[in-house]
Amino acid sequence: MPDNYFARYLPLLIHFIVAGLLASAIVLLSWIIGQRKPNRAKMSPYECGMTPIGDARERFSVKFYMVAMLFILFDVEAVFLYPWAVILKDLKMFGFWEMLVYVGIVLVGYVYIWKKGALEWGEPAAPRGEI
Repeated sequence: MPDNYFARYLPLLIHFIVAGLLASAIVLLSWIIGQRKPNRAKMSPYECGMTPIGDARERFSVKFYMVAMLFILFDVEAVFLYPWAVILKDLKMFGFWEMLVYVGIVLVGYVYIWKKGALEWGEPAAPRGEI
């Protein structure tokens, strides 16, 4: 092991340099060798196979963004469950009860957004008692 502290990081520096050179070479070769023959189909915006219709600046419903944020929230919950499941034997019953509290708090949040109607995509229903 070398005595110089920074010499230990030399392989990492070489790795970054080689990776950067390789990525740059691939992009440069693609630009040099690649064919550029623009046509109407290539220049049109890609809309998952559908012909684009209307203005690209169409407004989205706020519910779209709400559902996206809720998906991220519950996805993060799932990310916390995996490492907990791996070390559950080491945590014993304390870890089990702590995770039940965590899942309970998330479940209360889920019931709240469900009752508020954040997950409903259809037309808003008439409030109860006003039919």
